[in-house]
Amino acid sequence: MEAVSRRSAGTELTETTNVVRLFMNFTKTMSCGAAVIMAVPPFLWSGAALAQTEIPAEAEAAVPVQLERSGSEEGGDHFSIGVGAAYMPVYQGAEKYRFQPLPAIDIQVGRFFVNFQDGIGANLFDSESVTVGVGLTPADGYRKKDAPPGIGKLSMGLGGRGFVKLRQFGLEATLGGTKILTGSTKGVLVDASLSYPVMISEKLTLNPSIGTTYGDRKHNNRYFGVTSQQSVASGLPQFRAGSGFIDAKADLALRYRLTDRIGVGVVGGVTTLLGDVKDSPIVKRKTQPYGIAFVSYNF
Repeated sequence: MEAVSRRSAGTELTETTNVVRLFMNFTKTMSCGAAVIMAVPPFLWSGAALAQTEIPAEAEAAVPVQLERSGSEEGGDHFSIGVGAAYMPVYQGAEKYRFQPLPAIDIQVGRFFVNFQDGIGANLFDSESVTVGVGLTPADGYRKKDAPPGIGKLSMGLGGRGFVKLRQFGLEATLGGTKILTGSTKGVLVDASLSYPVMISEKLTLNPSIGTTYGDRKHNNRYFGVTSQQSVASGLPQFRAGSGFIDAKADLALRYRLTDRIGVGVVGGVTTLLGDVKDSPIVKRKTQPYGIAFVSYNF
């Protein structure tokens, strides 16, 4: 089957002055953007914020309500909302799982967007084969009651994210980087993924994907490490993690369009920890499956 057709090419920024102007406009909207992030959590981020669990990046990519839109919406402004549920580990490497609500939202007005994967931001360059963007996105932590006794909580934060998406031969490759600015680990994460969406019929789309995440020393040590104080409180040995790859992931998303505006989807996947972090005393399960189901409405 042929891969899902991509959005029609947008107006490309070919002059440096246009890029500068767009950066200035984006900067001016950040204060408004921060307000939107604060207003949206009950709808967009509440599942992650309340549960404070680590949702794999490729699962985040599968959840946005980017189902096949009608011709008038394809490649243009759109407003989609959805709600669902996820069955996920309470943190990466945890033994315990929990169900959590998973609101989803996908808004695009011009080059500005709000979605589950990239947060709130702007596409600085957008064509049929390449998209370059920046945004603000949540940085996950975990709750005190979900961590081993004596470890304590890791506060959820906010990160600045930049990404590049390349589309060719039906494949979509994404490379992104996030600097965590507040809360959580304040480290740096780099994510990479490759997906191949396939339209089985006019209503049914399958999207297999693989991905990996790399963390710097600060992130990995604060998320997976055990300090001397935590060691005394928990009885676990001290542990320091260096920089390196955190995990490898694979999933399969199935999305079905019930009507022109209503769609449903399910995602099943597995992630396995790599490198130093897999040896952390707080890691109980190195390989973890997860599942997501959602329904969406496209305005």
